[in-house]
Amino acid sequence: MPKDSINPTKTYSWKKLQNHFNDIKEIPINNFFASDHNRAKKLSISLKNFFFDFSKHNINEETISLFVDLLNEIDLKKSIKSYFAGDKINLSENRAVLHTALRTKKKEIIVDGNNVVSDIKKVENQINSLTKKIINGSYRGFRGDKITDIVNIGIGGSDLGPAMVIDSLKHYRNHLNFHFINNVDGDYLHGILENIRPETTMFVIVSKSFNTVETLTNATTIRNWFLQFTSNENISKHFIGSTSNVKKAKDFGLSDEKIFPFWDWVGGRFSLWSSAGISINIAIGPENYQNLLDGANYMDEHFKNEDFSKNIPVIAACLTMWYNNFFDYRSHAVIPYSEYLKNFPRFLQQLSMESNGKQTDKSGKFLNYSTAPIIWGDTGTNAQHSFFQLLHQGKKVVPIDFIGFKESKKGDKKHQDILIANMFAQSKALMTGNINESKNNHKSFSGNRPSTTILIDNLNPFTLGSLISIYENKIFTLGVIWNILSFDQFGVELGKKVYSEIMKNIESGRIDDNDSSTILLLKKYLS
Repeated sequence: MPKDSINPTKTYSWKKLQNHFNDIKEIPINNFFASDHNRAKKLSISLKNFFFDFSKHNINEETISLFVDLLNEIDLKKSIKSYFAGDKINLSENRAVLHTALRTKKKEIIVDGNNVVSDIKKVENQINSLTKKIINGSYRGFRGDKITDIVNIGIGGSDLGPAMVIDSLKHYRNHLNFHFINNVDGDYLHGILENIRPETTMFVIVSKSFNTVETLTNATTIRNWFLQFTSNENISKHFIGSTSNVKKAKDFGLSDEKIFPFWDWVGGRFSLWSSAGISINIAIGPENYQNLLDGANYMDEHFKNEDFSKNIPVIAACLTMWYNNFFDYRSHAVIPYSEYLKNFPRFLQQLSMESNGKQTDKSGKFLNYSTAPIIWGDTGTNAQHSFFQLLHQGKKVVPIDFIGFKESKKGDKKHQDILIANMFAQSKALMTGNINESKNNHKSFSGNRPSTTILIDNLNPFTLGSLISIYENKIFTLGVIWNILSFDQFGVELGKKVYSEIMKNIESGRIDDNDSSTILLLKKYLS
């Protein structure tokens, strides 16, 4: 058993939290405000470009103090130090977890006797060199044309991160057109191919293993389509690879100078900071991409050095633990009040649920407590006209993160005022309700629905990097609290294994080695 494997529910601090929960669980959030007029100031954190308001929660100052006691008892500080130092905290795969090194300002981090910062900078410089040529038009395709379109081929973290960032930073994008092929849906793929020209398109294949079925199937189909217009030697002009399996990328036809490695200590869902983010670099340029990295590093340093009681990722993690394990609220909504962040909740779904959706502790024992909540959401104000009915009056209580910006990118103050007024109104209405005002039960709102509000100066590469870092470090903290391994994802493997068996059934027509439902489905499909 790992030395630091601690069941949180067996700690003294957890027992104190349980007693405290029993004391305050029936107290409405409104009452906390009524008894302390300085509550909002006490339960909020101001940081460069960020204001983090966590006062609208079922907590008081004692709750925060007890959170800190728990974190000290499980020695979160030691875990954070190991995380940033490159220790092999991914125990099940015997790997370091160092996506934070991809945005570090340090000159040296040693892993297995090697300074990984030097490797990172070398790849960064190679990517920046190619990116600049593509953007300024000096890079030419096989017929001498400038590149006009970039197609990112990946799935999971190889797609969600780059796509989310490129959408979010639309105001920083250049003239190039971007397309994302993720699902192995042939109709969607061919729809994209119908609208691009091979001689002006660069294809970016992002696959850590260079063996992911969906990505390799899509890439192979695209390569075959490309070869209808030109010969094999031009593959290396139009195909880039981001992978840790350089040999496989070469076998596919990529040249050495078009293969940008990343390392086994970079998890796929944390990989947008690595060469897997080359599409981001091309979309916004190296300078803006560096600002994205700098923003993430800024929040990493806050997480690493700030006291737990004033630490944004730590407090965010403790609140999720509080609702998940004490109140038994099983889902968590993320509502950005910016249409450009429409993919942010989807990105966080993978980041959180693939990391912390675990059934065993670090030592492999089955857990007797719940871990990751279900993450979901959409942009405000759209969400107010769909599922907010459930959030206000449903029997399920869903804690919410509201994310908004003080400034609009285009300077339209009227629209921004309406947008942010809606965000503030929702957080207030969810908390206060109107139970004493309405005599009609259909129109009554019980309130006492918790939420956090993250108010950011504006949406730019730096602040987006910081925002992503908040959630990455929150997820790490929750993994430490829950005593689980956040950086493997064996849960995806069984489906892959069964897929291989079903494919053999489809190819051979022999289907009788399945359950009756699967046999019937295969018969219907093959008939």
